[in-house]
Amino acid sequence: MTSTWEQVGVDAADPVALGRRWAEALGWVVRGDSSDAYETRPERDRLPGLVLVPVPDGWTVKNRLHPGFRPDDQAAESARLLALGARPADVGRGEQPWRFLADPEGNEFCVLSSHAA
Repeated sequence: MTSTWEQVGVDAADPVALGRRWAEALGWVVRGDSSDAYETRPERDRLPGLVLVPVPDGWTVKNRLHPGFRPDDQAAESARLLALGARPADVGRGEQPWRFLADPEGNEFCVLSSHAA
């Protein structure tokens, strides 16, 4: 028996607003848009996706799991994501070839160096 990776769940105070930011940042399509769960995927029937669900408590500690994205141009992509509401994140790793960022609700992710680097 095997499993298919369907989605990554993200807790959010405002799943719709945060889901829209992630959909725009990734260039993905909306699969479900409600206050109970907001889902976005690369294409309507392509996996895996992100599903954002409402939670009453806020972010409090460093994430134990976070996505890493490898753009063609790390500086340009970091600037684009910052303009969409991301912010620099200090996760205590010192200087690295990737950038740690967090979405508007504090969920951390990395912008890796370009494929050419």
